[in-house]
Amino acid sequence: MLRKWDVGIFMFDEVEVLDFAGPFEVFSVTAYSQEGTVEEKPFSVKTVSETGQMVTARNGLKVQPDYSFATAPPFDILIIPGGPGARQREIYNENAIRWIQSRMPEVQFMTSVCTGALLLAKAGILDGKAATTHWASYDRLEQEFPQVTVKQNVKFVDEGNIVTSGGISAGIYMSFHLVAKLLGWETAMNTAKRMEFDLDRSHFPANG
Repeated sequence: MLRKWDVGIFMFDEVEVLDFAGPFEVFSVTAYSQEGTVEEKPFSVKTVSETGQMVTARNGLKVQPDYSFATAPPFDILIIPGGPGARQREIYNENAIRWIQSRMPEVQFMTSVCTGALLLAKAGILDGKAATTHWASYDRLEQEFPQVTVKQNVKFVDEGNIVTSGGISAGIYMSFHLVAKLLGWETAMNTAKRMEFDLDRSHFPANG
């Protein structure tokens, strides 16, 4: 029987839309099939905000999360997106930082997109690790969190169970990387074809 993974995406006001929508699309579209079997969806993707109330993403997009911090079930993969809300507010939100910290022991992969890396760093999750973020926040990540080794000009950095990705669209590459890691490169490529997304394999040395 095919293993299934529960994916959670943290939502907050002024979250960058593609930061969460890109990974949401990749994991939601991914399907797995073998000869003579019915196509199955290996990933169940849900969204979580602090209160469970509707959030207003970047440029006014309104999104109703599935869960609050209090009601969210365990996740195998947790995605922490970025955007103005991450770097200007959530990094100072002790409830959000504590929630991320509390989820780290249970997840198979803790991930970030864009300036979501600042939240992982604030939570201490990136201590002694290499990580990346949006190019405009390289200096901030380095200066505020000197215990983190910042990698520049890469789509994502894989540190085992912690995977960080660069700005905005880089979260899509990170998501394909995780699909390939869990289900193989062929499944990742089939998903990209379904999405008409042109994957450059030079960004995926671990899966190449």
